[in-house]
Amino acid sequence: MKLVYTDEAIDDLKRLREFIAVHSPSVASRIATELVGKIELLPDYPKMGAPVEMAPMPDSIRDMVFGKYVVRYSVHTSVIIILRVWRGLEGER
Repeated sequence: MKLVYTDEAIDDLKRLREFIAVHSPSVASRIATELVGKIELLPDYPKMGAPVEMAPMPDSIRDMVFGKYVVRYSVHTSVIIILRVWRGLEGER
């Protein structure tokens, strides 16, 4: 399965890293690496995240929680699309 990031998801990752880097550049780098590493597991485990019940097709839109962060993605036959990434305290995107 192929993994694709939306422009919004890429912007989200950059924004989160920049926000954390203000306080600690080394922590920002570590969290970004760990978060992307977790995302890269999705092609092998596409149902790792919980279905988003409010979505029109809950089984294809999922949220994976990693520490304080949420990754929303959609599962298709041959591709997983990373839709958004946010810190849990920010609320849904």
